[in-house]
Amino acid sequence: MKECYSRCVVESLDNTQMACWRAFIESSQRLITQLEEDLRADSELSMPDYHVLVLLSEAPQQRLRMGELANRLVFSPSRLTYHISTMERRGLVVRESCPEDRRGSQAVLTATGLLALREAAPHHLASVRRHLMDDLDEAEMACLTRVFTRLGDRMTAARTAD
Repeated sequence: MKECYSRCVVESLDNTQMACWRAFIESSQRLITQLEEDLRADSELSMPDYHVLVLLSEAPQQRLRMGELANRLVFSPSRLTYHISTMERRGLVVRESCPEDRRGSQAVLTATGLLALREAAPHHLASVRRHLMDDLDEAEMACLTRVFTRLGDRMTAARTAD
């Protein structure tokens, strides 16, 4: 173990970087937890349920290939299969064969799923406003959008390059 440690030099974060990292990780975890709690209090949806419903509602014909959906959610294929199965049992989505490729499947939003989304959205968006947006000015929103879009693009490109 000592041998590996001496060969593996890791540069530590300086005080400014550490403060940034800790502020990000701790506040983002608190924010996601609060949003999840609020969503569950106002609906029977989890954050992943809500995200699936939003993505499907915005997709052409309210359907997406399972691989595309997994990529957008940053889920492994097996995690998505399990999650979609639980949503199917609740009538929120159905799985269908892809017309252009019978080997593939797609998730399709149901009327029940669309209704659940429409009922949950106003409460969820109020929670997002209350716990995040109301504390940010225009410049801060623009900065966060630039930073997280750039990071997301870089990480997506790195995943697809592997």
